[in-house]
Amino acid sequence: MTAVPNRRTGAQALVDALRIHKVDTIFCVPGESYLAVLDALHDVKEEIRLIVCRHEGGAANMAEAYGKLTGKPGICFVTRGPGVFNASIGIHTAFQDSTPMILFMGQVGRADFEREAFQEVDVRKVFASTAKWAAQIDDADRVPEMVGHAFHAAINGRPGPVVIALPEDMLTAPSAASDIGPYRRAEAAPAPEDMAALRDLLEKAERPFLLVGGGGWDEDAKAGLEAFAAANHLPVGTAFRRQDHFDNDHPCYAGDVGIAINPALAQMVRDSDLLIVVGPRLGEMTTGGYGLLTPPEIEATLVHVLPGADELGHVYRADLPIVATPRRFAEAAEAMKPIAEPRWRARTEEARRTYEAWQRPDANPGAVQMGEIMGWLREKLPADAVITNGAGNYAGWVHRFHRFRRFGTQLAPTSGAMGYGMPAAVAAKAVHPDRPAICFAGDGCFMMNGQELATAVQHDLPVIVIVVNNGMYGTIRMHQETHYPGRVSGTGLSNPDFAALARSYGALGETVEKTEQFAPAFERILASGKPGLIEVRIDPETITTRTTLTRIRETALAR
Repeated sequence: MTAVPNRRTGAQALVDALRIHKVDTIFCVPGESYLAVLDALHDVKEEIRLIVCRHEGGAANMAEAYGKLTGKPGICFVTRGPGVFNASIGIHTAFQDSTPMILFMGQVGRADFEREAFQEVDVRKVFASTAKWAAQIDDADRVPEMVGHAFHAAINGRPGPVVIALPEDMLTAPSAASDIGPYRRAEAAPAPEDMAALRDLLEKAERPFLLVGGGGWDEDAKAGLEAFAAANHLPVGTAFRRQDHFDNDHPCYAGDVGIAINPALAQMVRDSDLLIVVGPRLGEMTTGGYGLLTPPEIEATLVHVLPGADELGHVYRADLPIVATPRRFAEAAEAMKPIAEPRWRARTEEARRTYEAWQRPDANPGAVQMGEIMGWLREKLPADAVITNGAGNYAGWVHRFHRFRRFGTQLAPTSGAMGYGMPAAVAAKAVHPDRPAICFAGDGCFMMNGQELATAVQHDLPVIVIVVNNGMYGTIRMHQETHYPGRVSGTGLSNPDFAALARSYGALGETVEKTEQFAPAFERILASGKPGLIEVRIDPETITTRTTLTRIRETALAR
């Protein structure tokens, strides 16, 4: 323990605790319920950067993206009532994406709690199913203890979000508590008998497949799994929106296992007799609605590696369940004696050829060829560029045609949250100011958090936003034409001039209506060193990377 300063308030104790836990960035929307914290942060503004956002949903998404990028809990402060409910989308994403994050919420005074006071929220009840821990600090003397627990809970086991309510009178109350030391990671490692069993299964396998993803990764985990795969010539897939967990240029890489999966890759997964899953929970998106792998028992032998025991056996019964963090498992796997003559070598080589063929785009309707644009970006962008996106069919162009080579270069919500890409790009640029941060958004997706472009301008964070505009909620329209062909209802959008909107924020704005206009527009924004937006107007028929609205409708009508 360290000595406590004289006459410290609860808010000052909280900020001191954040400093002890090495917090360097906070995302927030200010509120009167935690004015004392804002005042305490004034004294440490050279140590903790405060990024003020335009909406609590944007702030929470930034904190979640920070957690993904750094492996440390992303920190967000919001006010009670509307503030915390606006921020709840970030909590849900952090929970489903296994991202460490702590949301601090200003709360009504302790004497008024349980009276339904102005904007009162009981975080314990509200976040019982979407946070690892939800609590309220009622005693200023318990601030160091409970903040320390919040960091430990967010980071250890399966990472995830924590929500802490801060009654405003507690924040101004005196505290006599001493500080406690910083949080420590507690990483589970596989037992030697687990690795021996895994090697025995590999010796007997004919068609193994390695699937990686989930939370809690870092560069070391990625490098270790790449070495393990290379030594054993294993075909590798990445889970939905976790493509940066394995070098996409690696000869063992076979593609992403998620929405709109390469049909050949899907068949390879189905045909596997040994499935080694490191990190993914095997949720609905990765398993194609639980159709690619049918629970509770799959035909293949399943080795499931997860950092928390509570998730093992939750949906799928594993033949070999292993409790280990990705990093510790990667260390053990890399050290394991490789299989001398893998029988599946040719299968891995064929998987790689299939992946490369899958990346050759067909022409799409209209004057803008998205496949060509993605190919240009793939060659233009450095390996450390961070690509972000929210939810929508436009994201399929990124998932199918971009190659993620470095860890921490893909920020995308496995929760399927729209509006994520814009704030995530702001967070990426705040964490890595020397790396390009490129946000992809649909016209519907961008409008859900597009106001955070003002945050990028205010804080001098030169992100580049690519708005793929087809004038509709494209994913829903696709499903509408599949199930109710020709009966368009509620999916059309009337949009602003996105380039002009960007300029009104103080950013650069460009409009692209032909493929050849894209590269010069991108180069101009990149060279400017300022935030910028490129509106790419595509033909509404270009609904996915593989088909058109008309084909979907005609197929549905023919049934």
